[in-house]
Amino acid sequence: MNAKTKQLILAALVLGLVALPALAGDHHGHGVSAQAAFETMKSLAGEWQGTAAGAPGAEVVYQVTANGSVVMQTQFGGTDDEMISMYHLDGDDLVMTHYCSGGNQPLLKLDRAASNAGELSFVYAGGTNLDPAKDGHIHAAKIALADGGKLKEVWTGYQDGAAAHDMVFELEKAE
Repeated sequence: MNAKTKQLILAALVLGLVALPALAGDHHGHGVSAQAAFETMKSLAGEWQGTAAGAPGAEVVYQVTANGSVVMQTQFGGTDDEMISMYHLDGDDLVMTHYCSGGNQPLLKLDRAASNAGELSFVYAGGTNLDPAKDGHIHAAKIALADGGKLKEVWTGYQDGAAAHDMVFELEKAE
């Protein structure tokens, strides 16, 4: 093998090693692909228990449904405060519609650049039955897998067009 061939092989190997991390993200070069994030959401299937806003007794249930094309999340099931969030792929995006006990339905979209394998960040992308400039609604959500199989969710509520409060869930998988 001559020196030029060796240089070409070495260049190809280096290029391959540089490109490998990019393959872990989506084809747009963002932090996590929508498909990988959706698989993470599917992996949460089951019952989770812990605290909400520091108060014990919170229960969150994740269920994979519709032939694996949707993840349904139920918070405060069976109460007047019950809320459902539906996660699904929409082309190259992972979207979530939050059916709030407040009577509105904000649509959130995965922020791929702000997300990684351990933390998924969703941002407001529209909604129904609300005016985001004045009405209270969920405007952002973070779902983070913590050490020891724990789950932390931070739901950011907006009022009058600005962040008003965070609802923090600290959860462990029920056995």
